[in-house]
Amino acid sequence: MKRIILIATFFFACQLLFSQANYFIVKGKVLDASTHAPMQGASVFAENTTLGTATDQEGNFTLYLPNGGYDLIVSFTSFTTQSARVTNADNKEMLFELAPKEKTLQDFSITTSNEVKNGWEKYGKFFLEEFIGKTSNADSCVIQNPESLTFYYSKRKNRLKVLAKDPVLIINKYLGYQIRYELDSFVHEYNNEMSVYTGYPLFEAMKDSSEQQQLIWKNARKKAYEGSELQFMRSLYNMQLEESGYEVQFLVADKNKDTAIQLKNYYDALNYDGQDSTDYVKIYPNQLKVGILYKNEKPTEKYITENPAEPYLFQFSILNFQLNQPIYILENGYFYDQNDISISGYWSWEKIANALPYDYQEE
Repeated sequence: MKRIILIATFFFACQLLFSQANYFIVKGKVLDASTHAPMQGASVFAENTTLGTATDQEGNFTLYLPNGGYDLIVSFTSFTTQSARVTNADNKEMLFELAPKEKTLQDFSITTSNEVKNGWEKYGKFFLEEFIGKTSNADSCVIQNPESLTFYYSKRKNRLKVLAKDPVLIINKYLGYQIRYELDSFVHEYNNEMSVYTGYPLFEAMKDSSEQQQLIWKNARKKAYEGSELQFMRSLYNMQLEESGYEVQFLVADKNKDTAIQLKNYYDALNYDGQDSTDYVKIYPNQLKVGILYKNEKPTEKYITENPAEPYLFQFSILNFQLNQPIYILENGYFYDQNDISISGYWSWEKIANALPYDYQEE
């Protein structure tokens, strides 16, 4: 993952209890790279989860994580951020040395030449649609600190870039999450209408003493989970695709359009390799473009209106693999390398408003 500017001094400590068979412990130390002094209060969290903590006065941290895989993020105000992959197969203590973050000449050039005055007023609505999404869930999402965002437009490249000096604080009232999104960058290319954003989200479940509200959030999360990329990856790991409502097809280019190829055995076609000696499943499909049909739910009317050429009887997403680049899936739905695969179709339309953390579990 890329480095980000992080201004954060506190993350809540993980207070969940797991049975010993279902979790693993990650321990480590965070030091100043220049002085080798311990860094107290450094933020340590598993990306895209609700699980985080802060280092003690000796720079030590301990995290309890449900079995699976995660990108562990370590950061401190004005220092470069580091990340490392961790899984339940790891049992070594980790050492992170953070260096002060320096402002580059390129950053200075962007700031002085392309910054848009009143950027939120001009591009805020567009940014929300491309980052948060356009689903009904997105209507219940609010960015609490839009002033932290800075917008840059390059007329020569016809490109919009958005940076954040502070974590983007998102309230998702529909799913009941507060999200601290450490936005690396958001880039929209107007020439091909493509948006790409990278960053490190940390979820926190919202608190409410009302049993009715808790039930509403529980049902909303379950609905968001069904048909999601997260559910698909877990179902693939467990070889339960059909039971979960999924069909897999290969898409092959034919006369400037994609032709769908029906598969007799999904797992053979994907070269599913789940060895007993490992905690992951290796996927290496025979074709680079894989269509995912979720047949238990139709697309929303809003999606059909905006995408009239897309199927309307099922939700259709596409996984685009790179040549000779397999992915490895762990039991919580985490997969790597995530940069080796791109997603289009229904999943790419849902965006942050429908996102769930890797430690989400159906009750």
